[in-house]
Amino acid sequence: MTLSIGDIAPDFLQESTLGPLSFHNWLGDDWGLLFSHPADYTPVCTTELGETARLMPEFARRGVKVAALSVDPVDSHKDWIHDINDTQGVRVLFPIIADPDRKVAALYGMIHPHASTAATVRSVFFIDPDKKIRATITYPASTGRNFAEILRVIDSLQLTDCHPVATPVNWQNGGECVIVPSLKDPEALRQAFPAGYRELRPYLRWAPQPKP
Repeated sequence: MTLSIGDIAPDFLQESTLGPLSFHNWLGDDWGLLFSHPADYTPVCTTELGETARLMPEFARRGVKVAALSVDPVDSHKDWIHDINDTQGVRVLFPIIADPDRKVAALYGMIHPHASTAATVRSVFFIDPDKKIRATITYPASTGRNFAEILRVIDSLQLTDCHPVATPVNWQNGGECVIVPSLKDPEALRQAFPAGYRELRPYLRWAPQPKP
């Protein structure tokens, strides 16, 4: 199955390290981050799940629930968590979903057969409170994810949902934004950007990042 930005994230019921997880019910009205890893007891995945555990306060501050997944069974996940906690100096408290029947992997297109017919690639799905997929990132098994970029994408999505801006190249939270081209009314511009803005071209206008 191929999922596109704007599609509803497929619902599922699977076992996890925190018990049975009904995905849409678990998400509730929060944002969600679902990411797959190729296999348990592998070095890159161990570092990634350790970093996720370290960043849980950052995800919570943004109202984002996090769940990991691989095609290994739940008992393997639970045993592996001890290694993650010990080697990474963390406590993994978020759910790791078991997908031994590859049901979720098929729903989300997490197995790329030209890379591996058995293991999931490093997929990341950003899901909004309406259960829509808002962004995806896919890495090969050999490349660990950049979680600073994952947080940056969340910040951009949440900011641009609330204000008539887009985030330019290499934007970081707090940096200047660009005004969306569709906003042209002078009064609406004054209200949206009371501190003013810089117009380099009619379609390229820079403004300080709006406050929450």
